[in-house]
Amino acid sequence: MSKSRRKLGEILYKSGLVEKQALVDAIKALQKNGKRLGETLVELGLVTEDNVSKAIAHQFGLDYIDLDKQSIPQNILNLIPREVVTKYGVIPLSSENGRLKLIISDPLDLDMLDILRFRLNSEIDTCIAAPTKIRAFIDRKVDDGVRNSIDQTAAELKVEGDSIEEAIRKAEEAGEKDDGPVIRLVNLIIDEAYHMRASDIHFEPMADRVRVRYRVDGVCAERDIVPKSMQPSVMARLKILSGMDISEKRLPQDGRIQREIAGKKIDFRVSALPGYHGESVVLRILSPESINIGIQALGLGDEDYARFMKIIKRPNGIFLVTGPTGSGKSTTLYSALKELNRPDKKIITAEDPVEYNVAGINQCQIREEIELTFAKILRSMLRQAPNIILVGEIRDAEVADIAIQAALTGHLVFSTLHTNDASSAITRLIDMGVKPFLVASSIQAIMAQRLVRKICSNCKVIDDHPDPHYLRLLNIKPDDIRNNPLSKGKGCNKCNNTGYKGRCGIFEILEMNNELRELAFARASATELRKAAKASGMRTLLMDGRDKVFKGVTTAEEISKHSQAEGLVLD
Repeated sequence: MSKSRRKLGEILYKSGLVEKQALVDAIKALQKNGKRLGETLVELGLVTEDNVSKAIAHQFGLDYIDLDKQSIPQNILNLIPREVVTKYGVIPLSSENGRLKLIISDPLDLDMLDILRFRLNSEIDTCIAAPTKIRAFIDRKVDDGVRNSIDQTAAELKVEGDSIEEAIRKAEEAGEKDDGPVIRLVNLIIDEAYHMRASDIHFEPMADRVRVRYRVDGVCAERDIVPKSMQPSVMARLKILSGMDISEKRLPQDGRIQREIAGKKIDFRVSALPGYHGESVVLRILSPESINIGIQALGLGDEDYARFMKIIKRPNGIFLVTGPTGSGKSTTLYSALKELNRPDKKIITAEDPVEYNVAGINQCQIREEIELTFAKILRSMLRQAPNIILVGEIRDAEVADIAIQAALTGHLVFSTLHTNDASSAITRLIDMGVKPFLVASSIQAIMAQRLVRKICSNCKVIDDHPDPHYLRLLNIKPDDIRNNPLSKGKGCNKCNNTGYKGRCGIFEILEMNNELRELAFARASATELRKAAKASGMRTLLMDGRDKVFKGVTTAEEISKHSQAEGLVLD
């Protein structure tokens, strides 16, 4: 019979690192917070993180590595991709006889080890180091390696005779497999951004450098700094990849890139905008998974989900989704179309641009340069006898009038509008010049939405001292949280120490009824419409956000950025 593994508390106690009563208190605490004993002991200040890591190494019969004293050559660090190092918080130590030795912090994370064996195509041995030291080492050494790689790339680009743009063009013409320094650098940035779940990559020229930022869960974070000398070559590479004219630097340009990452074909929508220090280039990552998550996964509550499903299955009328740029409107509409995409339904879309290609749906791309506008496509698509129409955005009265006429002649029309809340969409259409009786008779429902960050499930803890400022903004009273404590993310490797990982929506659905139609016909203000909608049962963005705060999905601080109690402002 194999010898049973000693418990961590027993090892720490027998080593004289923790007192018996302190150990008992920690065990009681972890029964409440759901964490592991080592984490709890460190949080309570009873032992150091190093001591816990040494005890874990002893418990599992593994070596302990002190990263403050350990030197690892750059060629060893390069044994595994940088995105694997940063994503999983592991460091390569050596490679021998086809086996890779990795420094990790948690030997019980068997899923991670299985993923690494598959991704690295190697058998893995492990040793232990303190998690904060692993993260500090990665930030210090691995990023230094990237800096050296970028500097080397800059040196390689000092070509004689040809301009840098011409050198890049020749490299591109030599074939896609060319492994030039700029190509490697751009590929590295794009791949890393995808693996970090970024939605956008920003290349921003400044006076002395090019700043590279990733937008992850709606928040921009600086990731890399590209030397100023590499700016022309990097911008030229991005423009070549996206089909832009590399010689045109005075006008804005749009393009598209498709790249295979981790076995998936990922599309990138690219925008170049001239600026004072050079062209700013932004890549929007169009991940196909974002439209395949299903309507329920958007974050709709049970009541709103039932209303949403009932509305999108009506035979005619307009369903509007409103919100600012980046609030997930396209994802919501694509999810609705995928739900309705059946062999007995014909669906046509007019989009600018077409972001996702959906099988079974006829998608039309707006092309202003040949006068293929929303209005022209809308008029033509009505002759195609569709059941369902998607208009990417209602921008003016002409498009609004055609969409309303389509809704009144038996078509179900989906579209988006930029307004702050659902009731404002009605007044916005009337302000555009659409007749009030047409607005009142054609609209079936309007849904306003925002995206908020979710608390990281790996480091989620009870928030014993929530900020009273944010509670006041959401009109949450002390009595509300006395028996229903709020949660927060402490910060860990899996969420890059932000406390948040992933996003979900908060929603308000205004469903038209006779009272609201009469108010719209009478040109009532948005305030009057909102008051009537709430009286008829509409749950506002604030109400939906508060529910998600109490359920531990997100925080009061995050909701207060998008919705606040009326009459209060964020300082």
